[in-house]
Amino acid sequence: MLLYPKSSEILVSSLTREDVCTRLETVTLDVDFLDSSTYREESHYFFNGKIGEHSFSISPFIKRADSFLPQIKGRIETAKSGTIIFITYQLFFSSICFLFFWSAVCLLMALYLIILKEQILFAALFISFGTFNYLFAVNTFSRKMRASQRLLHQLLTK
Repeated sequence: MLLYPKSSEILVSSLTREDVCTRLETVTLDVDFLDSSTYREESHYFFNGKIGEHSFSISPFIKRADSFLPQIKGRIETAKSGTIIFITYQLFFSSICFLFFWSAVCLLMALYLIILKEQILFAALFISFGTFNYLFAVNTFSRKMRASQRLLHQLLTK
């Protein structure tokens, strides 16, 4: 069982490795978020990230902050009749830390309330809040992952 949301898939495409990289490069903005002059609100980009010769690391293009976007990492390998693309969708490291931090805080508070204060009701509230927070993160990530997955499949399987 995974403690944080993550998904992987293998996509087989009839495109060559160069065509896959070219298609990704045309819809991916290589942006440096630390340099505000490189950020442009362009409507024809679907992703932010880096495209390499045999791999890529991208995320959906957004105009405002979103904590539960998938980070999409892929490895492109050449096959006889096209390419095989190994894709992994996962939360960004900072979002994983956020999820673990608040889950741990809720669990520790619940344990404190049960063991030292004997307040079962308040402990149950903390456990409920922690569970809700985790389920919300997983559900939001899954929804955004499916949208990114559909877009990536359309782009790479045409």
